[in-house]
Amino acid sequence: MPECSRPRVYVDEREKASPIPRLLREMGAAVIYTVAGVGDYIVSDRVAFERKTMHDLAASLFDGRLYDQARRLSEHYEVPIILVEGDPAELERVTSRALQVKLALLAISLDYSVRIVWSSGPEESAKIIYSVACREQALKQRPVVIHRKPRLEKLWMQQLYVVQSLPGIGPRLAERLLEKFGSIEAICRASIVELEKVLGYERAVKVYRVIHAPYTSSKAERE
Repeated sequence: MPECSRPRVYVDEREKASPIPRLLREMGAAVIYTVAGVGDYIVSDRVAFERKTMHDLAASLFDGRLYDQARRLSEHYEVPIILVEGDPAELERVTSRALQVKLALLAISLDYSVRIVWSSGPEESAKIIYSVACREQALKQRPVVIHRKPRLEKLWMQQLYVVQSLPGIGPRLAERLLEKFGSIEAICRASIVELEKVLGYERAVKVYRVIHAPYTSSKAERE
């Protein structure tokens, strides 16, 4: 790995549960949490990583999130990278539609110029991110810039954005939910049975729980 003095890595808040930020700090990186909006690990003005396990890769393809994430990465960063953790040869064990996943990755590479990089696990992922951060910041002398999501000027864009924040909901499912129920308010009033008709049972339960469970702050959880 290239040597450098304390490279900065901006990490999306959603990655706090991952071991990678800790591993990056142990390697000497300065880890700065942010609400990135686009990308999970940002190491320069032109390079950002979206990290996925193989399970998340398959799930994000079939619920529509993968293409949306690839498109936004390519719109905001010159060198967008999807970092997949796992052995490609094991993909058949993760999903019965392994070929469809491989073809989707090829399409993303061709259509959005997204680099697909595989790692054996979090340790190797951290080494890859650290190495690229050093290369960009020390060797190329590039600044770190967070490119946030563009302004959502249309009401329907704002509505889709809100619904996509629900667990497991990508652009296609968000549009289907709004078309079926007519408004965000109606989605929030829907029962699990009603949500299941669009989302399937497991995803419907997760969405219903997020909407209806009492709020518990992170501070309260630590006490």
